Amino acid sequence: MTNTANKETAWYEERIAYLAEFMTPEREELFRRTVAQRTHYMTLLAENTFHPQNAAALIRHCEAFGLQRMHTVETFCEFRPAAAVVRGTDRWVDVCRHASTAEALRALKAGGYRIVATTPHREDTTPETFDVARGPFVLVFGTEHAGISDEVREAADEFLRIPMCGMVESLNVSASAAILIYMLSQRVREQVAGWPMTPQEQTETLYRWMYRSVNDAERILDRKFGSR
Repeated sequence: MTNTANKETAWYEERIAYLAEFMTPEREELFRRTVAQRTHYMTLLAENTFHPQNAAALIRHCEAFGLQRMHTVETFCEFRPAAAVVRGTDRWVDVCRHASTAEALRALKAGGYRIVATTPHREDTTPETFDVARGPFVLVFGTEHAGISDEVREAADEFLRIPMCGMVESLNVSASAAILIYMLSQRVREQVAGWPMTPQEQTETLYRWMYRSVNDAERILDRKFGSR
């Protein structure tokens, strides 16, 4: 770790220790235990999610199964999670918003992610056969009615489907996401050695969580440490 990174980590750790004085030890321990289970290895891209209930469900799925970051494309509609469904879980997941599909795909590819398009119309892989260990990946979910866009189809490195044995062809985006995120996040933890966030990423995330949880955290920290 470089001297700059060491100083940055020390800056966060000092403030984490101070903010811990303003919450119960049990809550601090919950935060530390949870952040240790977070991953950037697997992420999600939601393309023009229209229904607020689905937007909220996607965030809840990420939070429940340890995906620290999700991405959205909002070309045609705003990603607006329903408060009654999301129930505050959006405080613990980092949502990266993109103005277009092209922008999102460029950013994710530059970050080393495989583009994995979810669709019932391709036979490439299933949750059981998908190779989670080949490198970081992003699951792309299309809009509720049309599915993934042509841009995603053309850019995709792989396609993933959930096999059906009934007469329905597909599930809605929320149900599909829940199944895939659960199954693949479990396989990532079993098969990929480097799935957790780095210690520095965990420290920075822990700081953000504690900052959001302590009432008047900005004033408290300014009083103790002054402005950054």
